Amino acid sequence: MAGGFAKDGAVQDQIDATVEDAVKRARDQLPSGESLGNCEECNKPIPAARREAIRGVRLCVACQSEQDAKTKIVSGYNRRGSKDSQLR
Repeated sequence: MAGGFAKDGAVQDQIDATVEDAVKRARDQLPSGESLGNCEECNKPIPAARREAIRGVRLCVACQSEQDAKTKIVSGYNRRGSKDSQLR
């Protein structure tokens, strides 16, 4: 049930759009192209199973884990917040 001038299902549409944006952002960050045989950071060999599982991989598991820990997750616009919470 939507209130005011919003159509029915507007809240769910906003939630769906937020999820779609997050999935698109994650897919855009996936590597592509040919995988490297050795890690760009530490030059250790990247296992064949990892190269086959993730196309375009450039880092070994240890370096990738380190990079992922440093990456800050950014959430876009808070579509689920009420108008009042966005004005504060």
